[in-house]
Amino acid sequence: MQKKEINFITIRVAFIAALAGLLFGMDTGYINGSLEYIAESFHLNEVQQGHVASILLVGAAAGALFSGILSKKFGRRKVLLLASAIFSLATLISIFAPTYDVFFAARFLLGVGVGVASFIAPLYLSEIAPKEFRGALIGMYQLMITIGIFLVFLTNSALDSTHSWRLMMVALAIPSVLMFVGCLTLPRSPRWLVLTGNYSEAELVLKKIRLSEEEAMKEFMEIKETTITNTNPFSMLKHKFFIKVIFLGMGLQIFQQLTGINVFLYFSAEIFEGAGFANPMVSTITIGLLNVITTVLAIKYIDRFGRKPILYLGLVLVIISCLVVGGIFTSHHIVGQSMNLSASLQWVTLVSCLVFIFGFAIAMGPVVWILCSEIQPAEGRDLGITASTMSNWVSNAIIVNFSLAFVLHSPGKVFIFFGLASIVCLLFVRLFVPETKGVSLEEIERNLRAGKPLAKVGR
Repeated sequence: MQKKEINFITIRVAFIAALAGLLFGMDTGYINGSLEYIAESFHLNEVQQGHVASILLVGAAAGALFSGILSKKFGRRKVLLLASAIFSLATLISIFAPTYDVFFAARFLLGVGVGVASFIAPLYLSEIAPKEFRGALIGMYQLMITIGIFLVFLTNSALDSTHSWRLMMVALAIPSVLMFVGCLTLPRSPRWLVLTGNYSEAELVLKKIRLSEEEAMKEFMEIKETTITNTNPFSMLKHKFFIKVIFLGMGLQIFQQLTGINVFLYFSAEIFEGAGFANPMVSTITIGLLNVITTVLAIKYIDRFGRKPILYLGLVLVIISCLVVGGIFTSHHIVGQSMNLSASLQWVTLVSCLVFIFGFAIAMGPVVWILCSEIQPAEGRDLGITASTMSNWVSNAIIVNFSLAFVLHSPGKVFIFFGLASIVCLLFVRLFVPETKGVSLEEIERNLRAGKPLAKVGR
């Protein structure tokens, strides 16, 4: 069998686009370790702290809502530039915010940047990647998210002795500037160029990012034959197959949040403190590092083993770990803000949390973003990914906003709920999710239009 290769330019382009994931991870993970000092600075109560954690997610939903329209009109590259500009501006406002209201507004604006980035980066990556490496290149975006989360955990821990949430936020400003400069060098998406009727530039871009002119022209003809130019994406709503695939994408993103990953990443310091760990941030940093390492494994094997087998493995691990931790926490009473766990149960809790992170990071983390970028037909891709990305952020905001009180007072019930939700997700994957490994976006679309069941459109 001939070994598949990838153009170096494609790797460089994918890396720059995936920097959006780094900023995504740093901005969402920032609240872990800094929330205590923000609360002290602005004299916030428990409810207001929940609002601080969740307002970024509300902004992300708003950003995702308009991203599809902007992407359709101005192209993927310009929207990536917009996301990086928002990151830079909102971070500076946050650092120098004189009042809670200004800080709150800046967090919302940061969320808009995160929402735009979470929409456009996987979409752009799916459209520039060769089909043999599409899973890995879109997975690079998820890897950057995990690196961003790990880096912000690390910097927050290193600056913990300063008690300054403003210093902790300075670390977020540097990658936003790097991303903006890098995005200036990106080519426009060849599929978006075909969609807008700019065939000559689409050919040129494909010739730059593919190994040979023959490969580029073959892909160009396939894109051209499948794509209808200058269509109204809302006209796709009259097609039953498009309605089904929109709900599939929305379901995947909602279930990703119902695993509880962002509650865990936002409030792991509080969870480990409640379990009685002397230095909860050390455990949090360990979690962040494992998140990165596991995502690297996912990227390596996603195009070898396929999407569904990895989803099955990851969800089983998530279910087991959630139910174990939920059982431990439910059976022990809270003493003050901590539980009277023995040393052995503390270790079981930590290991179970590590298994949870491994299970999520190898499966629901990268695979959901990959699938949502693959399954939408060309004319409705902006609208479809807008719907799925918004579903992610709306469900995320609702869950995080109401979770802090439960994490502090009833953590066992929280983990049991997420474990049960993940069981339902496993059934959803079995019944409706297709295997898309090694199949071109155009072939997936042809199968959709032919009326194949969702679970079989990747065949």
